[in-house]
Order: sequence, then structure tokens, then C-alpha cells
Amino acid sequence: MRTGADRLRHVLLFELVALSIVIPCGSTLFGLHESAMGVIGIGSAITATTWNFFYNLLFDHIMLRWHGTTHKTTLTRVIHTIGFEAGLQVFLLPAIAAYCGLSILASLPLTLSLAGFYLVYAFLFNLAYDHLFPLPVSTPTLCKA
Repeated sequence: MRTGADRLRHVLLFELVALSIVIPCGSTLFGLHESAMGVIGIGSAITATTWNFFYNLLFDHIMLRWHGTTHKTTLTRVIHTIGFEAGLQVFLLPAIAAYCGLSILASLPLTLSLAGFYLVYAFLFNLAYDHLFPLPVSTPTLCKA
């Protein structure tokens, strides 16, 4: 299991690397000034982190109530991910539209692009992180009877 310090390193690296990609690429792709894309990127990161905490808490409570466990099958993980991203869109879409002075529909390509980027990025980042910072190998303790 990862330590608190390792989890902090993970989240900080995750966000810093993501923002270093999102800000320049987003401003180029969507014709936004880098400072505007920075506000969107940082605001999205803060929103996603906050939503992640509450969404996972709610999801686990629902799983416990309905299934008696928080163990997630592959199908449950797919549903969990889709629900997370859909919920995040509920928060980000109107906020980004208001910030950019655009309609919800006009903001949709930007918010969906961010969601798509983060889905792929999170997968690749976590593979790389696990390779660079592997979990320590633990030896099982034997019970003496």
C-alpha cells in the first residue's frame, strides 16, 4: 500500500504534468490566451479533485448499501468512470461557458476534450508512475500456531 507521502507526490506530479500539457495545448487548440487556459486548467483540476473526493465517498456508500461491499468489478469500474466524468461535466460545463462568455453548446468541445485528455492521461500517467515508483515488495508474515 502507498504511504501518505507517496500519495501526495502522486497527486502533485499528476496535476503539474497535466497542467503543463493542458495549458499550452488547450490554448493552441481552442484559440484561448494561455492565462485563460491556465484559469480553466487550474479551476478544472480543483473542481475534479473536490468532485473526486465526494463522488468516491458517495459511490462507496451506495455500493455498500446495494452490494454489501466496495469491491469493484470491471463493469463497476466502467460505470464508476462514466459517472465521474458525467458528474464533472455538470460542474465544469456551465463554469467554463460563463468564464469564456460562451453558450453551453459552444463550450462542449472544450470540456469534452478535457475529459477525453484526462481519461487517457490518467491511464498513462499511472502506468508510468507505477513503473518509476513501484510499490515496495512486502513479504507475507507467517502465522505461528
